[in-house]
Order: sequence, then structure tokens, then C-alpha cells
Amino acid sequence: MNDKQLPDIELLFELADLFKVFGDSTRLRIMVLISDSELSVSDIAEALKMEQSTISHQLRVLRQNKLVRVRRDGKQMYYALDDDHVKKIIEMGMDHILE
Repeated sequence: MNDKQLPDIELLFELADLFKVFGDSTRLRIMVLISDSELSVSDIAEALKMEQSTISHQLRVLRQNKLVRVRRDGKQMYYALDDDHVKKIIEMGMDHILE
């Protein structure tokens, strides 16, 4: 048996919840779209050919999980990935499935 110590169970639950967020194709499409530049809800909705309300809901989930950040410019809100870790997770996942 391996002597490797398992992380705390609560930490593993949090990790599982994070991966659940990545398990939705709409959220993944949004994250890929904003991985290189900030976009508004309307820009994202137009690019994905989806309703703004749907995009707003998914962005709320992504913000709650600290995967995207928002910047206000007047009345307009712009969304981007929260940090490079999020982009790396997506890139590593793509690398894995393209192997």
C-alpha cells in the first residue's frame, strides 16, 4: 500500500465541486471564449448564440466559484478568467482528451 497521505476529506469535496462546475459545456464555452480577453455579457451571448439571461446565470455560477472576475466600466460589466490557473486547467483538460 502507498504511504501517500490523502488530503482532508473537506478539501476533496471542494475539489469535486470545482470539477462539477467544469462539467457544464455552456460554462466551458464561456471560459474558453473569455480566456484571452474580457467580454461583456452581450458579447458572450452573441458569440455563443444564446440568451443574455442564460449567460448571466452561468457567469454568476462561475463567479461564485472564483473562476471568472468582473470589471465594471460605467454600466457595462466585462468578464475574464479569474487567473492563469483556470486557463491551465482548461488547457490541460484539452491536452488530455486530444492525446
